[in-house]
Amino acid sequence: MTPFPTHTAEEAQVPEQHTAQELADAVLAHPSVARLHGGAFGEIASYFPGHRITGVRMSEDGPVEIGVVLRLDRPLTETVDDLRGALAERLGGTRVDIHVSDVDAGDDAPEAG
Repeated sequence: MTPFPTHTAEEAQVPEQHTAQELADAVLAHPSVARLHGGAFGEIASYFPGHRITGVRMSEDGPVEIGVVLRLDRPLTETVDDLRGALAERLGGTRVDIHVSDVDAGDDAPEAG
């Protein structure tokens, strides 16, 4: 038995990368989510060799953070509660913080006049 792991740093990140991508895909599948958002300074992101996943930040000892732009098709609090519950269930009860960075009014927005 060797006292050191035999995998590379890149291999060690693969499970987290898949989880971050799976979370991003689950969030984007919600009909009230217009897109993921990285926050004011792009701080909500997960970084991997060669790419990053914007809108999902995972840490080993803290909550998972999700940044979104939501559609105005239903109350925002309902959408946030749906997302938080679904993601926490996937993560075995890990705390999930949802940051609504903007809203997308789409074609239903009243015209300025």
